[in-house]
Amino acid sequence: MPKPVCSDILIAGGGLAGIITALEALRAGKTVTIVDRDTPQRFGGLALWAFGGMALIGTALQRRMNIPDSAELALQDWLRFGELDPLDEWPMQWARYYVEHSRAEVYDWLIREGLKFMPAVNWVERGRFGDGNSVPRYHIIWGTSRELVKCMVRALHDASSEGRLTIHHNQRITGLDQQAGKVHGATAVHEGTGREARFEAPVVVLAMGGINSGHDQCRANWPVDRPQPTAMLNGAHPFSDGKLHHWTKDNLGACITHAGEMWNYAAGFPHPFPHFPDHGLSSIPCKSALWLNHRGERIGPEPLVTGFDTHWLCQQVAAQEKPWTWQLLNRRIALKEFAISGAEHNARIRDKQFPLLLKEMLLGNTPLVDQMQSESNHFLVDDTLAGLAKKMNALTCSQDVDPAVLKATADTFDANFSKGDQLNNDPQIRLIRHARQWGPDRLRTCKPAPLQKPGAGPFIAIQTQLTTRKSLGGLQTDLQSRVLDANGQPITGLYCVGEAAGFGGGGCNGKRSLEGTFLPGCIMTAKAAARSINTGN
Repeated sequence: MPKPVCSDILIAGGGLAGIITALEALRAGKTVTIVDRDTPQRFGGLALWAFGGMALIGTALQRRMNIPDSAELALQDWLRFGELDPLDEWPMQWARYYVEHSRAEVYDWLIREGLKFMPAVNWVERGRFGDGNSVPRYHIIWGTSRELVKCMVRALHDASSEGRLTIHHNQRITGLDQQAGKVHGATAVHEGTGREARFEAPVVVLAMGGINSGHDQCRANWPVDRPQPTAMLNGAHPFSDGKLHHWTKDNLGACITHAGEMWNYAAGFPHPFPHFPDHGLSSIPCKSALWLNHRGERIGPEPLVTGFDTHWLCQQVAAQEKPWTWQLLNRRIALKEFAISGAEHNARIRDKQFPLLLKEMLLGNTPLVDQMQSESNHFLVDDTLAGLAKKMNALTCSQDVDPAVLKATADTFDANFSKGDQLNNDPQIRLIRHARQWGPDRLRTCKPAPLQKPGAGPFIAIQTQLTTRKSLGGLQTDLQSRVLDANGQPITGLYCVGEAAGFGGGGCNGKRSLEGTFLPGCIMTAKAAARSINTGN
């Protein structure tokens, strides 16, 4: 048996939550071992590739933009939109903790760490009936989440004096060790060689990410009362397979709660250069695009429009006859509105190129639109709707889209403008006008106009699928991030943070997120764990 690696704290997972737990522990003088399944180049987990949006309450940036927000208002929005059960103790407590402490523990803290936010707050997840974010809360890290990870990793190494930090890459923890009723270490295997390693520590922190990256696990957890598509793409971290969740449940009596709640995306398409099997990119659907079924008919009667209720959008997409839908738009719309979530396809923000970002916001994101037209088989372009229908059918190896039906779909929408810009009553147009009332959204949302407006072409059709992303459920934890057993008692020596803990309490978002609650959830659960460990509570 190999000689064990010993430290004060063992952290399973090198994502953002694990890194911040380690950082806070190192600053308190602890020795820390991080065991991460991925390569050194991908240290940072899914946060390394994320966009970096954060739902934050009562910030200085909100005040500068005259946004009247408060913890009380945010909690009302959170509980109403997430549909949390008032009797679900720990998710309720974590939701309250989040809205009360996100400014101090995330916004203010990140600024002190040297990070900056973009100078605007976006208004996302407003709810179809105004039941989501009642005010704008979506703050964006300047440099994307990649800059956040890089900053935290630098701080991590700066805090590691006298070799107090050890990181083991390509190692997968297969089980935890327990003595006299206390967790005191873990066993791991090397992903490449299969060699076993042992780690000893009086405290173990689980930070291994979510449950649902594997579609078998995702389908097993899918709520039976919700439609489920026959095919999906994967936008989750490929190592978030839930195995350590289930090991902890089966062997230590931990509780996995709300496993069926997920934050998926309704409009993904295959990554042209996938990093792992079924890798999906999540497009941010254009508000001005028509969302169509596989036959080229507009989905309705309530049209699908992004930015209001992602949870509802996913259910509508999952309920379609075939597992794909179409976004129908033109180049005018694409240049102003088309975007892909994540650091990889937001180079101007990621690389902090403000003049070029401003240019693209004013003149259109031509590089991204041209890139997808060149790289993706699912981004179709044609000068005519008939030609576009032919390409749509060629991609699906079908005759599903009748060119006459596609033309009729566009004509019906365009008829809204036959009496001028003011005399139209289409619900999608109403939502677009509402979105454009908020300045930052106005910059990225077209003024309503006919799809077949002269000079707005060519036409574009994007084939999209539901794409899995984040687990909203996880191991149940208290406000100190301690893992709880079936009796609600802490398992001595065991903590859980980030997505592995359902971002706090085993599911603090409920059924819906106000969007941007995930990175702050990683930070706050990590800090809670570190405080408890550092003080010995």
